[in-house]
Amino acid sequence: MVQSRMIDRRLTGTGLGAGMRAGLLALALATAACGTSALRGNLVEDRHLSQLQEGVSTTDDVIAALGPPTARATFDEGIWYYIGERTEQFAFLSPEVVERRVVRVQFDGQGRVASLQQLTLDDAREFALVSRETPTLGRELGLLEQLFGNIGRFDAGGAVDTIGTRGTGI
Repeated sequence: MVQSRMIDRRLTGTGLGAGMRAGLLALALATAACGTSALRGNLVEDRHLSQLQEGVSTTDDVIAALGPPTARATFDEGIWYYIGERTEQFAFLSPEVVERRVVRVQFDGQGRVASLQQLTLDDAREFALVSRETPTLGRELGLLEQLFGNIGRFDAGGAVDTIGTRGTGI
């Protein structure tokens, strides 16, 4: 008899199993809500890029299709870059780049598109950052030295003129 009640509770969903299922469902929904996706820059879509043709499209056509460039080449105003990436972050973990696209548009002397180049996340190369520090003269000040270091350095008695004597005009 007792055993049949336990089976009945499990079958009807009012026993411990239903509570466990509800708890797991709530936990799954809560963790699913923690993931965020962010878009940074100008992630050019293929449908916009297909509107441009090498040798035909002008700077005005490029701006109309893709918008203003994210960056221009430092030494050549005829090279425009459109840079964008999509990142996803789950809960407190570091964001992960899931899509990155760089579109390089180069113009000829007449302002027409000479070349279009696309770079994606597959074309990216990792490099090691140098962690060296530039040596500087002097010493590092501690917190207390920074807070109280200037006490007594300034005289409230009067201004010092350009020669360094106070108020004598000499």
